[in-house]
Amino acid sequence: MFDVGFSEMLVIAVVALIVLGPERLPKAARLAGLWVRKARAQWYSVKAELEAELANEQLRRELQAPLDEVKQALDEGAASVDGLMREQAPTAPNGTTKPDDTTP
Repeated sequence: MFDVGFSEMLVIAVVALIVLGPERLPKAARLAGLWVRKARAQWYSVKAELEAELANEQLRRELQAPLDEVKQALDEGAASVDGLMREQAPTAPNGTTKPDDTTP
């Protein structure tokens, strides 16, 4: 990520030692380490959440195609059954369908 070599790190350490002094440098180093750990943990959390969302979206897309096919097949079946029912329905002399005698 950052192209920092050993010589750059040595310069940063010397400057930090001069600016902060030997008494405050260990405390500042611990604080910097804590912030780096928190930032990494947050980054990994966001990364994991994003990967989980992408996996869920991909799974939803993979499952949607077969469901669409099943829905289309059911719609076609319902249309053919409806057509058969209309063909089999008895018609009255005036062209309307007769009420079913088996219903109370």
